[in-house]
Amino acid sequence: MLKIKNLLAPVLFFISQLFFAQHTDVINSNRPGETMSAFSVGKSVIQAEVGFYGITEKHDAQNYEASGFGTDFTARWGLFDEKLEFIADIQYQNEKFTTPATTFRKSNLRQTVFGAKYLIYDPFKTYNKDINIYSYNANKKFRWSQLIPAVSIFAGANFVFKDNPYAYNTNILNYYSNEFNISPKLMLITQNHFGDGRWVLVTNIIADYIASDNSGFGYVITLTRGFNSKWSGFLENQGYKSDLYSDAIVRGGAAYLLSRNVQVDASISKNLKNSPSLLYGGIGFSIRYDDKHQDKLVNYGKKKKVKSSKDKKKKDKNAVEEPEEETIDYQEKERERKAKYE
Repeated sequence: MLKIKNLLAPVLFFISQLFFAQHTDVINSNRPGETMSAFSVGKSVIQAEVGFYGITEKHDAQNYEASGFGTDFTARWGLFDEKLEFIADIQYQNEKFTTPATTFRKSNLRQTVFGAKYLIYDPFKTYNKDINIYSYNANKKFRWSQLIPAVSIFAGANFVFKDNPYAYNTNILNYYSNEFNISPKLMLITQNHFGDGRWVLVTNIIADYIASDNSGFGYVITLTRGFNSKWSGFLENQGYKSDLYSDAIVRGGAAYLLSRNVQVDASISKNLKNSPSLLYGGIGFSIRYDDKHQDKLVNYGKKKKVKSSKDKKKKDKNAVEEPEEETIDYQEKERERKAKYE
C-alpha cells in the first residue's frame, strides 16, 4: 500500500488544476516562454513575472552589429471573476550599435501592452476523471478528450510613445519621431493537458498593432514537460509576419519551483534568419500573492438525482430507501496538498 501511495502522490499533484480550474496549488507562470496560458491566476490573486536578458544582433545587409540588455515585466491580476485576468506587459531594451561609420546607443520601451484575458471554454469544468489508486499507468494514459483544449481570448492595446526608436523601425539607422499612438492587439489562446498532466501544449494566435503601419500576425507554440514537483522544461516556436518585418524564433529553457508561490527560470532563444540574426538568453522569476483568494471547489463524481414531487408521492411508504450515491469531496485532499508547501 505504501508503494501505491508514493506513486499516486505525483499524479494528484499534476492533476490538481482539474479541481481548481483557475487558481492552482503552486504558481502557474507564463515564464520563461512567450506564450500566454489560457487560465487566469484566479480571483483576487496578484502575480508578477520579471525577466532580465542579454542580446546580440548582426545584420549583414545593413552592415551593423549590436549588443545590449533588457528587462521585461508582466503584472497579472485576477479580478471580479475566476475566469478574468487583467494584464500589463512592459519591456525595456538598451543596445549599443556599431557600424563602419559610427557607434551609437538606442534605448526605450520596446513593448507596452495593457489588456484583459477571459476563459471562454474550460474542458475541465465538466470533466470527470476516475483515479485508479491501484494503477499508476492507468492514470498516465492518453485520453481522446485531452485533444479538446481550454480556450481564452485576449483583448488589449499597444501603447507607443513619442520619439520611440523601436516604433515601426525598418532601418536601424533611422530614428523615427513618432507621435503617441494606440493600436489594438487580439489573441486566441488554446491549452491542452496530456497524459497525467505533465505535458502541456499552449498555442497563441496573435493579431498585433492592428490598423497601424506595422500591423501583422503571429503565432507562438509552447510544449512544456513537468519532470517532477520542482522542475519543468519547455520548447517553443514563435513566428511573426508583417509588411515591415518577419521572423521565426526557436526557444528553450527550464523553470524551478522554490516554493508554492515563487518560481525561477532560464531560457535561450535564436532566430532563423540573418537579417538580422539574433541570439539572446535570460533569467527571471515569478512571484504570486494569493492570500485573498478563496478556493472554489468543484466536486467530481455521481450526484444525487433530484426527484419531483410526483415521484415522491408514488414512492411506497414501506419501501426501503436506497443509499444516496456518494459524491467525492476533494477539499480535504486540497488541504493536504497545500500543507506540503506551508
